Amino acid sequence: MDFSLFYFAHDGAGGTRRMPHELLLEGARFADRHGFTAVWIPERHFHPFGGIYPNPALTGTAVAGITDRVEIRAGSVVGPLHDPIRIAEEWAVVDNFSEGRVALSFGPGWPSPGSVLPPEDYSQRREALPQTIDTVRRLWRQEEFELADGTAEPATKRICPAPVRPEVPVWLTSAGSAETFRAAGELGAGILTHLLCHSPEDLAKWITVYREAYTGTGAPRVALMLPTFLGQDREVVRETVRAPFLRTKAGELLAAPGDVVPGVDPDDLDPEDLNFVVEQAFDRYFETGGLFGQADVAAPLVDRLAEIGVDEVACMIDLDVEAGAVLAGLGHLATLKDAWQTSRPAAR
Repeated sequence: MDFSLFYFAHDGAGGTRRMPHELLLEGARFADRHGFTAVWIPERHFHPFGGIYPNPALTGTAVAGITDRVEIRAGSVVGPLHDPIRIAEEWAVVDNFSEGRVALSFGPGWPSPGSVLPPEDYSQRREALPQTIDTVRRLWRQEEFELADGTAEPATKRICPAPVRPEVPVWLTSAGSAETFRAAGELGAGILTHLLCHSPEDLAKWITVYREAYTGTGAPRVALMLPTFLGQDREVVRETVRAPFLRTKAGELLAAPGDVVPGVDPDDLDPEDLNFVVEQAFDRYFETGGLFGQADVAAPLVDRLAEIGVDEVACMIDLDVEAGAVLAGLGHLATLKDAWQTSRPAAR
C-alpha cells in the first residue's frame, strides 16, 4: 500500500490566510522527506471549495522546486476545460522542473457553475475526455501535430519543451461508477476515486470491473482519496475537524465534486434540516469515511482497503483546519504509513 498527500478542500478563513499555500508547500516537503509516494494537486475554478488551486501545473511547479522524490500528480486536470496542447506543454514544463516526476489524472469536470471555461464544451465533456487523454499522451511522446498558423496555412509542430518522461502516467478520476472504472481499465490508466457517496463494498465491485478491463502494460493502480487527520486523542481530533466540516456548505462536502447524496438536494432543505444532514454526514465520515483519530485506530481501515484491492491511500489533509495543526498531525500519519508498510508488506 502506497500513501500520498491529496489536496482539494477549502481555502480557509474566507481566503484571508497570509500564506494560503503554506500547507501545500510544507506538506509536500514532509511527504518528500518521509517516503510518501506522491502529492496530488487539484484544479478548481471560481469557487471557495478548492479555490486556491485554479491551475495544478502552476502549483505543481512550486512543488517541483522544493522536492526531490515524490511524484507530482494532477488530481485532476479537467480535460474539457483546456486545449490538449496546453495541458501537454504546461505539464512538460513541470516534468522538466521535477526531472521526470509528473503524472496526470483526468476528470470530465464539475457541476455547471464551475465549468465556465469553456461553457460550450460542457454538455459533451464525458464523451470528449477519452480523446483528450489520447491526444495528450501522443503529444507527450513528441508525436507531431498539424495546426493552422496565423495565415491559415497548415504547420506541423511538436510540443515544447520535450518532457523528461517518455510516457506520462495517466489516471482517470471517478466519483464512483462501474462504467467509469471500466473506462479507466480500457484506457490502461490508473483510477483515482473516493468514498464520499458510496461504501467500500461498492468500491470492491468496481475495482474488480476495473482490473478485468485493464489493458495497460504496467500494473493497474487504484488510489483512494480519504479525508485524513491523525492525532494522539480521538476526541480532540473529532472536535478539531468537526467545526470546519459543519461550517462548509453541505453541497460542497456532500456533493463534491459533483456527486449527489441519494434522495437529498441540499438546496431544497431549510436551515434546520440542512444542519441535521451535515451532522449525520460528519458522524458517518468520521467513523467510517476517513483516517481520523489515533494511528493504530485508523490502521484497520487501511487493512480493509488493501483487502478489496486499493493500492494507494491518497490522504486529503486540507480540511480547513489550521495549517500548523495539520502539519503537526502528519507525524502521526507517517507513523501509520511506516508501521503498516513494515508489518504488512505482503498484504496485497
